[in-house]
Amino acid sequence: METVVWVVHIGAALGIIGLVLMQHGKGADMGAAFGSGSAGGLFGASGAANFLSRSTAVLAAVFFCTSLLLTWFSGHQHHAASVMDHAVLGAPAASPSAPQAPSSSPANQIPK
Repeated sequence: METVVWVVHIGAALGIIGLVLMQHGKGADMGAAFGSGSAGGLFGASGAANFLSRSTAVLAAVFFCTSLLLTWFSGHQHHAASVMDHAVLGAPAASPSAPQAPSSSPANQIPK
């Protein structure tokens, strides 16, 4: 389920990027001279702007909802609390029955 939400989330993000780049700014009248005005013929004079802005709003709502779902998924995972819970900290301790060699360091010897 989380993988599906990730795919929808990334798709919505890429869709928002594409739709925002296709929209006209307030001073974009000059852009029609370079070929970007052809989309207006398909939806009418103001139909393209309304369609693109509504599509962007829908994708923004989808992106917001998937963001909330992903946050909820990350807070409700049932695995180890940290990486250190699975870490192996060195070699296993020696068993008590194994003989240990006496230390020859002067700091470990008690004076008589």
